[in-house]
Parts: sequence; C-alpha cells; structure tokens
Amino acid sequence: MSAARILVVDDEADIRGLLREILSEEGYEVDVAGNAAQARDARARQAPDLVLLDIWMPDTDGISLLREWSTTTTDGCPVVMMSGHGTVETAIEATRLGAFDFVEKPLSLAKLLRTVELALDAGRRRRQSGRLLGSSLSAPVGKSRLMQQLRADLQQIALNHSPVLMVGEPGTGRDACARYLHEAGPRHAEPFVVLVASALREADFETTLFGRESGGGPQAGLLEEARGGTLYLNELEDLPAAAQRLLLGALESGTITRVGGRAAIPIKARIVTSAQPGVEGRAGTESLRRDLLAQLNTLVVRVPPLREYAEDVPELLKHYVDRLVDAEALPFRRFSVAAQNRLRNYPWPDNIRELKNLVHRMLIQGGTEEIRLEEIERELEVQAPRDEPLVKQDLLALPLREAREQFERAYLQQQLQLCNGKVGQLAKRVGMERTHLYRKLRSLGVDFRNITDD
Repeated sequence: MSAARILVVDDEADIRGLLREILSEEGYEVDVAGNAAQARDARARQAPDLVLLDIWMPDTDGISLLREWSTTTTDGCPVVMMSGHGTVETAIEATRLGAFDFVEKPLSLAKLLRTVELALDAGRRRRQSGRLLGSSLSAPVGKSRLMQQLRADLQQIALNHSPVLMVGEPGTGRDACARYLHEAGPRHAEPFVVLVASALREADFETTLFGRESGGGPQAGLLEEARGGTLYLNELEDLPAAAQRLLLGALESGTITRVGGRAAIPIKARIVTSAQPGVEGRAGTESLRRDLLAQLNTLVVRVPPLREYAEDVPELLKHYVDRLVDAEALPFRRFSVAAQNRLRNYPWPDNIRELKNLVHRMLIQGGTEEIRLEEIERELEVQAPRDEPLVKQDLLALPLREAREQFERAYLQQQLQLCNGKVGQLAKRVGMERTHLYRKLRSLGVDFRNITDD
C-alpha cells in the first residue's frame, strides 16, 4: 500500500519544515504550501489524502480556502485546521464548513499524529461510503476541552465492538452521541436502529425485539434488523421488567429465537444504551436488573450537561441557527453579544434540547436580524421551582434580594441533606451559630420536620 499524501498549508516556513520532517519520519509523503495559491496548485497537481490547513494566512485565510474547497472539490479529502490562541470562533465556523478536527499551536506531537491518523482513516471511509465523519450533523459541537475530549473518546470507543452505556441528563444529546459513535466506527455503513424503551408495549415486546415466524413468513425484530450495525436503546430503565429478563438471556447466550421459531440466530449488532446519572446506584431495584446493566456497561461514556461547558453556548447558538435556517427555510437571525453572554450564564436545566428549542422559537417568532437581550429575558422569565437543584436555578433572572434568598434556601437545603438532617452538623459545616441558623432556616421557609439535633 502506498504511503498517504499530506498537504501542509502554513505561511510560517519553520512550521512547514517541522511538519514535513515529523510526518516524513512517520512514513507519510508530504507536500507543503506557503499560501492559498500554492495550496490550490499543489492540490490540483495531485489530490492529497489529508490537508493540514493554517487558519491565518496573508493572502487568503484558511477559512475562506476551506469554504472554497467545500463547494468546488468532491474528493472527500479531510481537512484538519491548525489554530493558535484566540481562534475559537473561527474554528467553529470551520467545523460548520466540514473541517475534520483541529490541532492547536504550539503543536503537540502526540495530538498531531493521533489526529492525522484519525483523519486519514475517516478519509478512507469517506471514499468507501460517501460520507466524511467530520461533517456529521450528529457530531458533538464545541471547542471546550470537555467537548474535544468527548469527541476523542467517542472516536476511540467507536473502533471497539463492546456494548456502550451513554450516561447523561435528559436533553444532553445522548442520542446524537450514539449516532456519532456508530458513524465513527467500522459499522458506519450498516443499520443504526433506535428502540425507545418507553414505547415498548407489554403485549408484543418479545416480537419487537426478537421477531416472529408465522405462515406469512419470517418477521425480523429490532436485534435482527440491526445485524452488522448498531441497536440504540434509549433510556434503559424504561425497559419493562419482562423485556429486561428476555434481553438479558439473549445477551448471555449471544443468540435470539424468533417468536414461533426454533432456530437460534446469532446477535451481530453492537448494543448502545442510554441512562440517567446514578444508574449504577439504582441497579438491583425494580427499575433495573443489576445483571443486565453488567452486560451493557462494558464501556461507559459520560455525556456532560450543558452548564459544564457553557463557554460553547455562543457556538451552539450559531450552529442551531444555521441548521434550522437551512432545514426549515426560517429567516436568519443572530444573537447579540449581550444575549449570548446572558445565555452563557443561564443554567440550561434541559440542556442542549432546551437551547435548540429556544433558537427555534426565536427564528419562528421573527423580528429584527439581531436577537437582543430584552427578547431573551422575556423567554427566560418563567421561574424554576424552589426545589430545583441549585446548579439549575437561573438566579440572574431575579432581583438581588430574591436571588440571594433563593441561593441561601437551596444552599442550606442541600447542605442539610449532606448532614442527614442534623442541625448541629449543619451549623459546623456552614460556620453559623446554631440559634442564628434556626432563625435563618425559619425565615427561608425550610421544612423543619425532618431536622434533628445531634
């Protein structure tokens, strides 16, 4: 097999030379270009297998060149952007245009070589299946370290065939991560079958999972339909108890038998499931069999809540504006800087799903091209319940006094739970005199019925 050809496009001669040396030592054939004109010529002479493209160049910047290539080339060559400090927003634009990934300057040798390997593999699969992984609509969006790590973890796990459990709050994008996992692996050209556990009916769940044989001929179940590909089971704990028992038996034996049939059919689908945080602690209860969870959580992916990577909110807003404008022909609108900053500090209790719905409403409602802070405040004015966890409360929507009271109430309630309802321990933990603490709890309306002295 001939060596992969990589085109390095960077206006800094030192970087071009360094990358040529490193990549050549790794066995790749390397072309270099110092500007967009040279890059066009190099690509016209011989199509590369991968392009490493600098964002900032003097004549035509990397984003403009990427945009040009995205509309004029069809060779499926992946492009990895090289970006320095302060280029996050530009890098997100590159993702929208189909860039596979990014390596940051100063360059990390390990990161560079790993990214090159993944990008070349994606390019090979693109030529085979007509799709490029980096342009997948299911790819987790964001340039925060958290989202970069999530994408890297999914790409790595995609090469394995073991069952995967996606753990995350509702609305965090677990379904999209499952699809991205499927697209990133060797099963990408095979079926991706979705089973919503809560939609299974007691009367026919066995047929739905395993299929049926009757006079009219065999009917495949979902496990058989996903043969060679992936079966994604949404919300594992919603699976009925009887269905959990049957699924466990199938996974332990590695085979299924259609209802009314006799032949054992091997399971040749990868099983990916989703569950909410704390699922391990709930295993062994009525909601979930512990032995079934043990079969399905060989690999675990934590899908973080949006509040943990709030720095990506501006990029996510732009991403969903572009998607919805293209998909539904809605009028384009952009979020003002003040609106973006407000939303970066919003706790997003329903995560990505809530953000997408907000963008959808803003576009449907229409108005001036710029979405201003006042519009956002009107959308967020519904107050969260008092018992909502502190991290999910939108304190910025309240006047200072109410915000302080709500914070103190939530803070003391949750600290009280950590102290098992013992007010003496609570006083020590929060650094308050006990009499003053009782007075504070009464003024905030905290329930005293379960509070005990120690």
